[in-house]
Amino acid sequence: MRICRMDAGRRRLLIRAWVVLTMASAAVALLPFRIAIRFGTRSIGAAKHSLADWIGAVETAARYVPWRTMCIEKGLAVQRLMRRSGVDARLHYGARHAAETGKLEAHVWVTVAGEAVFGGEEATGYAELARYP
Repeated sequence: MRICRMDAGRRRLLIRAWVVLTMASAAVALLPFRIAIRFGTRSIGAAKHSLADWIGAVETAARYVPWRTMCIEKGLAVQRLMRRSGVDARLHYGARHAAETGKLEAHVWVTVAGEAVFGGEEATGYAELARYP
């Protein structure tokens, strides 16, 4: 997707997603977990964009940042943008023991009204440890 060929509304959406993803990445990298995880739990605002718009914008923005983004950064960005757009998005943090590697793995996913909207496909087999807010 070429940014210069987008309409102004889509471009603003992508830029906002890029900024919020950058802030989420900085929070995860620099702050203690208990503080960083609250990044997405801002109060709910007025509806502006659809769920698909925000998820697509965050996924696209993640391809354009010069660092590797994980589910936690993308999940925090999706949750924050959705809540700002009037959607009561919940961030879930889970873990599982990977039988094939013997390692503990963690995953973040976002739900709206109990339905996974981001990261849900990979969440199978993870035990939820926490939910925000």
